[in-house]
Amino acid sequence: PRGLRLPRGARASWAGVTAFPPRRYLLYASGDFVKVHSVNTEETVGLLCGHADLVTDIQLNPHNHMQLYSSSLDGTIKLWDFMDGIPIKTFTVGSRLLALYALASAEDSVFVVIPKKGERDTFQLVSVKLTKGAGQDLEGKELSVVLDGVGASPKQIAFGREDSYVVSVKDVNLQVYFFKRKLLNRFSLSTAKTKGGDNRFSCVVCHPKEDCIATGHADGKIRLWRNFHHKKAYTYSALHWHHDIVMDLAYSLEGTRLLSGGVESVLVQWHNESSCQKDFLPRLGSPIECISMSSDGVLCCTLHTDNRITIINSNLRFSRSIQGLIKSRDVKTGLVVDPRTKALVLNGEPGHLQFYSLQSDQQLFSLDIVQRQYIHQAGLKQSDLVKVAFSARGTWLATVEESEEVADPELQLKLWFYSEETQSFALNTRINTPHDNHITDMCFRDMDELGDDSLILVTTGRDCVFKVWVMVGDSDPEAHQSVSWSCDFVGSYHNYQATNCCFSEDGSLLAVSFEETVTVWDSLTWDLKCTFCHPPGNIRNICFGRLTCSKYLIGATDYGFLCCWNLLTCALEWSAHLNVVVLQPDPLSEHIAAVSWLSKESSLFVFKPSEPWPVYIQRNLCKEKILLAAFVPRDEPEMISSEKYLWLRKSQLFFLTDTQELMTLSAKSLEERLTPSSKQLAVEESLPVTPFSVLLGKHRRQQAQEDTDLGKPVVHNRQEQASPAVKELLHTPAHVLPSASFLCTIFINSLLISKENKSAEEVADEVEMESEKAEDESDEEDVTAMEQEDTSPMELLGEMTCKLSKSQEKELRKIRKMDYSWLSAF
Repeated sequence: PRGLRLPRGARASWAGVTAFPPRRYLLYASGDFVKVHSVNTEETVGLLCGHADLVTDIQLNPHNHMQLYSSSLDGTIKLWDFMDGIPIKTFTVGSRLLALYALASAEDSVFVVIPKKGERDTFQLVSVKLTKGAGQDLEGKELSVVLDGVGASPKQIAFGREDSYVVSVKDVNLQVYFFKRKLLNRFSLSTAKTKGGDNRFSCVVCHPKEDCIATGHADGKIRLWRNFHHKKAYTYSALHWHHDIVMDLAYSLEGTRLLSGGVESVLVQWHNESSCQKDFLPRLGSPIECISMSSDGVLCCTLHTDNRITIINSNLRFSRSIQGLIKSRDVKTGLVVDPRTKALVLNGEPGHLQFYSLQSDQQLFSLDIVQRQYIHQAGLKQSDLVKVAFSARGTWLATVEESEEVADPELQLKLWFYSEETQSFALNTRINTPHDNHITDMCFRDMDELGDDSLILVTTGRDCVFKVWVMVGDSDPEAHQSVSWSCDFVGSYHNYQATNCCFSEDGSLLAVSFEETVTVWDSLTWDLKCTFCHPPGNIRNICFGRLTCSKYLIGATDYGFLCCWNLLTCALEWSAHLNVVVLQPDPLSEHIAAVSWLSKESSLFVFKPSEPWPVYIQRNLCKEKILLAAFVPRDEPEMISSEKYLWLRKSQLFFLTDTQELMTLSAKSLEERLTPSSKQLAVEESLPVTPFSVLLGKHRRQQAQEDTDLGKPVVHNRQEQASPAVKELLHTPAHVLPSASFLCTIFINSLLISKENKSAEEVADEVEMESEKAEDESDEEDVTAMEQEDTSPMELLGEMTCKLSKSQEKELRKIRKMDYSWLSAF
């Protein structure tokens, strides 16, 4: 999932976030997806996936509020039945789409913002005719230019009363185009910045009932424009409370209230366009980027810069919030996995540590580490969180915070203990100035089976030493805790700066890199065992192999080499010329992921240290530079059919780019991704089902009950149950199902059942036995009775008696039928 984006809708209401009756769902664009969130249950109940690039805007279909339009940078407009998670139509426009507007007055067309051909950073508003056809994929090539020189942001265009005109703002210019009269009026403000004023437009919204335009400006003013039908007789009045840029505006359903938001983290409600009558909802946490009103006017939503949606009641009371992954200024802690919750842990709000659930795509909680008020002032040197490490069981958390001073930073090392009673981390030990210079790395000794007595924390610093911290009993009877942490050993190597550290899987060895050299130490005696050197170039990353590859040590240098050393022979096993920026081992397998950065693209290489060739290569993984990666263990190993993705069976790999986009690799096929398997439509039990599904379910329950009453084992077809194609067919109303040709292949494949191979002889025997069944019923009963006898004691002791094959049983039955009475004469 990428960062949350909330686009804007027609009539100056943000359909990107829209709560509407009767079920009150919230829809928002998030990366390549559109998510459906239940306001009542506070859960994500739907995921609309199908776009190949960032979703830039979403709009409710004004003629059917159970359908949704979405636009994307991939050049397509999709029409969804979002209640069932199914794409109904896909219109290919061919150009990057930056904003989308659907009007009630235009039945067969929508408006989009696209780049102007041949000109850089110039955009135009165009009308796209939605072609009618029987297929699902259609062309949307009939474009008509409405306005030139518009802004790229959806907030800079709005449609007026009854869709009779459209308004566009950019820089200090305002354009109004009247559709019926085909008249374009342009208005400009002064570019001079006098007395701290800045007239540049930031957003625009239109009154739903009157001919009035509200514009937000960079200096915090709100202007209300009237009589703009006449180019020279226009008037405007001003409202002013915000001290900085007005980031968005929204009118209420009837137009009696105007909402505004900005960097103050305060939602302002203006009554009757009067500066004297206004209400405030303060302390919303972070600057407000977008505002949206529900279609019934009961709820309001605000999007904040920290990737959070706040839901607010009509009386301006806080209701609830949806917190996504917070975009920090700089993720200094790296991507760390909490062993207890399997949440992704990284920098959040300034001085805080966020625990982000990958399953629910929401923040679990935020832990205040620095415990100081952060002042939002440019140039002010403040303390921030820079390093994080968890013990193997997640009972201990180590954090490092430092000030932004480069020459003489203030350092603090804190050890936190997880309390089962409070279900949170409590500060145990605070160590001021643990190193004389910046701390470069930190790790716990990962010995889960030995308990807390074996816990060791190692820190490395630019002061050319590494330090070993251990737990000691507190002899003070008045102390609040029984243990605390203190330094047990200090190591160095030729006065080089210590840069990285890691423990071997069994915890017996510690590897510490000192510039161009890797040193290996015994964790019991702290004796230096061996050193590995690979000049030129400092060691950028190091890690030990795991499981069958535990005898190897891997290192990457900043000169573009990946090296593998054998700890038994103390020699270089192999090396590769690769500019590795991220080196991440899988905690549950032997695999190691290496991400390289070359020619402005990131590539992924997955390998085992024991093998000189990668098991997986993905070149041009993304155009952004990948800075961090983490393997997150799965709750249960995933069933993966493709051999090249077997390394993803136990863990899932996540990446964070320099633009703070969180990405992951998927081993699912295209068919599985196209079919909305879904949780996606929420909790399936709570959704209405089709009559065919009800009838089929009733029949299956009756059949299962009959089989149980007769003593037959109930056998479930796991393949059919797990098939998303079957679920889609049974749980989707017929009028929104895709064409049969689209579902045919997926549906037929899901019904195929593998059978054990039988020899031709056995098949022929079965056919012949069926034809002879009426003749030898009595014999068959004897055979059946013989096969149902209990296992003999000889079999239990290991001596297996030979069983007759079907062909031998057939010959035996023929012998029984023969008349041997003539032998009595002898």
